[in-house]
Amino acid sequence: MSRRKSYKLAEITGRFGGELKGDPDIRVSQVATLEAAGPADIVFISQVRYLGQLSQTKAGAVILGADAPAASGIARIVCANPYAYFARVSTLFNPTAATIAGVHKSAVVDKSSRVDKTAGIGPVAVIGKRVRIGKRVQVGAGCYVGDDAVIDDDSMLHSNVAVYHACRIGKRCIVHAGAVIGSDGFGNAREDGVWKKIPQIGGVAIGDDVEIGANTTIDRGTLDDTVIEEGVKLDNQIQIAHNVKIGAHTAIAACVGIAGSATIGRNCTLGGAAMIYGHITIADNISISAGTLVMKSLAQPGTYTGVYPFSTHQRWLKNAAQLRNLDDLAERVRELEARLGKDKGNPE
Repeated sequence: MSRRKSYKLAEITGRFGGELKGDPDIRVSQVATLEAAGPADIVFISQVRYLGQLSQTKAGAVILGADAPAASGIARIVCANPYAYFARVSTLFNPTAATIAGVHKSAVVDKSSRVDKTAGIGPVAVIGKRVRIGKRVQVGAGCYVGDDAVIDDDSMLHSNVAVYHACRIGKRCIVHAGAVIGSDGFGNAREDGVWKKIPQIGGVAIGDDVEIGANTTIDRGTLDDTVIEEGVKLDNQIQIAHNVKIGAHTAIAACVGIAGSATIGRNCTLGGAAMIYGHITIADNISISAGTLVMKSLAQPGTYTGVYPFSTHQRWLKNAAQLRNLDDLAERVRELEARLGKDKGNPE
């Protein structure tokens, strides 16, 4: 095993900026948690409430926010956004593995497809007709790429990803294991008590620098494409239905469900298990809290929350019983208000 490369703190600030306080010649070679860090590790703190833990860490250095430049006696890098700075440092210490070029002998690649000579196709992968695989693309073991699909430069499909026909994936995308891109949308028309399948003839268009989590599914469009714009980050086990459009640099946490023809704006965040109705629009710069059901369009930026607070089970049952009778109670209040208003207008 090769020895991990280390960097002086001065070299790190030279690359990424920030104000260095302490010995510039201290070397670090990995990021770590406050508890597990050793002298060759660098840690970060982005929330003031964790500053007290710095006295216990054995880290060689720490990344801190500008609001706490003197919070520790150990060497520190002070910056505006410690979490983003940590991400850059972690990437420096843990670079992406080099591309392995070539087609594995067990892979099946149709003769009509174009696979760049710098790309790698893993064991038992299947590449359909007229597919284009770009430079330095990695297609993992057991992947399927359907006819007329495009995987652009520097993208990576982890094992067992399925990309259906006529779907397009941009540059520098990461698709994790088990994801399915371009399966049929849930399009059915009811006639005489029987469901008739509607052919899904659109595709899926994924922009550059998108990451798609494990077992996430993105349905193809009914007529036009389902669109995921550049820089979108999708967690694991998300369902995106047909004709959905997700704006650039939006981040969506695990188990979110987005129904057909919904539009999600740019720079939005959707918390875990949020549910989005179909045929609605969520504007740019909106945050949806975890577990929130959104049933109508949202036009104003901000944070929206619709989660019923948890409580003990018995208390929850009592509150639920009250909620079931809320409509009746509101009607009774309206009747009382009308009666009181009438009595006030007709004094005896």
